[in-house]
Amino acid sequence: MTGIILTQYNGFIIGPIARVLGYLMEGIFSFLDLIGIPNVGLSIILFTIVIYLLMMPLTIKQQKFSKLSAKMNPEIQAVQAKYKNKKDNESMMAMNGETQAIYAKYGVSPSGSCIQLIIQMPILFALYRVIYAMPAYVGKIKEAFFPLVTNLISQTGSLEFIQGFKNAAMYARQAGNEAFVEGVADNVYVQNTYIDILNKASTTEFASIADKFPSLSQDVGHTLSYLNEYNNFLGINIGNSPSYMVSEAWNAQGGIQWLMVIVAFIIPVLSAVTQWINTKLMPQAENSGQNDQQSSMAQSMKMMNTMMPLMSAFFCYTLPAGMGLYWIAGSVVRSIQQIVINKHIDKMDIDELVKQNEGKRIKKLEKYGIDPKTVNKNATLSTKNVGRPAANAPSKAGKAMTQEEKEEAMKKSTEYYNKNAKPGSLAAKANMVKQYNERNNK
Repeated sequence: MTGIILTQYNGFIIGPIARVLGYLMEGIFSFLDLIGIPNVGLSIILFTIVIYLLMMPLTIKQQKFSKLSAKMNPEIQAVQAKYKNKKDNESMMAMNGETQAIYAKYGVSPSGSCIQLIIQMPILFALYRVIYAMPAYVGKIKEAFFPLVTNLISQTGSLEFIQGFKNAAMYARQAGNEAFVEGVADNVYVQNTYIDILNKASTTEFASIADKFPSLSQDVGHTLSYLNEYNNFLGINIGNSPSYMVSEAWNAQGGIQWLMVIVAFIIPVLSAVTQWINTKLMPQAENSGQNDQQSSMAQSMKMMNTMMPLMSAFFCYTLPAGMGLYWIAGSVVRSIQQIVINKHIDKMDIDELVKQNEGKRIKKLEKYGIDPKTVNKNATLSTKNVGRPAANAPSKAGKAMTQEEKEEAMKKSTEYYNKNAKPGSLAAKANMVKQYNERNNK
């Protein structure tokens, strides 16, 4: 339908992704309409399932990274303990080299988990945009607002009237745009602005339009008949928020409609429960061997997992029920995915996987002419002995060296490699490395 792009989200990154997802949503809704069940709620569920299935390879990689991280963390911690309190440049470089070698051995990247999240987050944000503004992406739903919108624009004071609706404030800047000219019924930008506001309107607010402009009563009824058909999901109008449903049930004529109150709370409660189940199925970090920073991060994650179900319940209570349905569908799909992924990951032979990654690493080093035996040997050793004093290491009870003795030892160790360089200088250290490499290459 011409012009619907104006009501779409046009962000630099999220916008294009949302448009692609919008085509998918419109395809799903059109298919349901073709078989005689044009329903927004069912479209949201199918849409969510398709999106999460498409992202499943990324999810598997992320969970695989978590599993390998748990396996290699003791080795990483052992290297960190080995260089604890050593802040000199050589020690830091050595620790970094050994750490990188461990990551290479397990075939993962330090930023591996972050990359998966970075890829997934724009998709999830774009998915939210599509569901939150369905008429902008699904032409069939947008058509339901006509001819009401065309005739409403022609009514004097109609813009000011609908701007008084509860959720109209978010479109105040859009309505004040210089491209907006009230009274021009064929202005597509104006039409889309009206649709954006009406798409967030409650049933009561639609009824108020008919009260304010009696000549539009038939148009309001026409639009509501379509929207009620599209938004009716198991007896709930997912275009209304649960908070609105409770308010209507509480103030109903003839007394409080307790059944409607209970129905209104179903979506927020289900959202919190499914979110809680989803967090429980996620891999949990082990506390053993964690340093203070990791323990702090684990506590923060635990707190977030506790707060997320409560937050989702609150948002689902205040937002249109369609958003709550999306969150519930997403949590259910993720939980099912997590069960399948957990079984897949548990069947993996981690030791065999590490062996394969080590083979790939060796081939890569050999390709660049590097002898794998001389590169970060500590990364390929068992970490159970890391941190133990070497057999020829000086005893802690031994006599401490004076500053003069240290300087003399440094002088003797460097003058062999470069007699012209200042003892302890960068040049001397560089020549030490050069001499060492020359001896090993002979």
